[in-house]
Amino acid sequence: MTPIYFDNAATTPLHPEVIEAMMPVMAETFGNPSSTHALGRIARTEIEKARRTVAKLLNCTPAEIFFTSGGTEADNMAIRCSVHDLGVKHIISSTIEHHAVTHTLEELEKDGVAKVSFVKLTPNGHIDVADLERLLQQDGPTLVTLMHGNNEIGNMIDLNEVGSLCRKYNAYFHSDTVQTMGYFKLDLQNTPVDFINGAGHKFNGPKGVGFIYIRGGVGIKPLIHGGAQERNMRGGTENIYGIVGLAKALEIAYRDLDAKEAHIRELKSYMAEQFKAHIPGVTFNGDYNGRSLYTVLNVSFPPNDKGEMLLFNLDIAGICASGGSACSSGSNVGSHVLTGIGANPDRPAVRFSFGKQNTKADIDYTIGKLKEILNG
Repeated sequence: MTPIYFDNAATTPLHPEVIEAMMPVMAETFGNPSSTHALGRIARTEIEKARRTVAKLLNCTPAEIFFTSGGTEADNMAIRCSVHDLGVKHIISSTIEHHAVTHTLEELEKDGVAKVSFVKLTPNGHIDVADLERLLQQDGPTLVTLMHGNNEIGNMIDLNEVGSLCRKYNAYFHSDTVQTMGYFKLDLQNTPVDFINGAGHKFNGPKGVGFIYIRGGVGIKPLIHGGAQERNMRGGTENIYGIVGLAKALEIAYRDLDAKEAHIRELKSYMAEQFKAHIPGVTFNGDYNGRSLYTVLNVSFPPNDKGEMLLFNLDIAGICASGGSACSSGSNVGSHVLTGIGANPDRPAVRFSFGKQNTKADIDYTIGKLKEILNG
């Protein structure tokens, strides 16, 4: 049987129209975009068309969009260049950010170039806005880096609320929008944010390509040196095919957004109901029914001798999902996000993340298999 795929927060399948858009570019547009001859100019034109498409969808200027290898590079660029080029000495973040952020912060703090503060979290995993404002009152140029939507539990911040606080205290604001790009409309001309980023493979585009938005007037220098590409902001020959695919995928995501959101929201609600009805003792991590990604449902199961093999057994049953319990005391394994929100390390957790290809029949099959697995 074809596997049932509930791991869309990790990556998504390529949309057929994206493949269709990429194929002729892959077959014919092989010139180096930095070359001045005809084939180089054709390649350059494809990149700039894609840049205009992304900028129009996000309501910003093409000059504010820079293509990267993905979301991780963009996170590194926003954070490291803020320290090196904007004089940032204090970074405010949370303990439940993506590792692209947390590991970068660890390195900067270890090198002694920036102080890192972590905002408190509420019991359901949201940032404590009052504590954020307290931290913003500390001296020194500051960067706030808080993700728009958490990739494990789904909790979302209010970009306008956080951004307005950053403006009030003259702090820079970076938000990792990898999980929300293509699923929520962003209006960057009217959102108080300095940096956001996206990764094509999260919204049915290709892997190995992403972008960073840098608000006009924020003067950072390249993270990667070696050429004049991306208007002197990122050395390295551009991934033309990936860039074309990313722009097409984002265009499709915005075109189909309302229908996709309605379909996936219904699936998430249905799965939560089926869990409550058929799997005694389950709980849901984060604010799953509130300010949360409609694409993610993180489920904790009662302690069970089958728990350690839960993902393996789901895989054997043809169900693709992700998981990980909270880290045990003194252990470096497990989910730092679940640990950060105080989840019980004895309860195995599974993240189900939905795409437009999923159906209620997928959910019924999954619940049935889980009942078999947990009941032995």
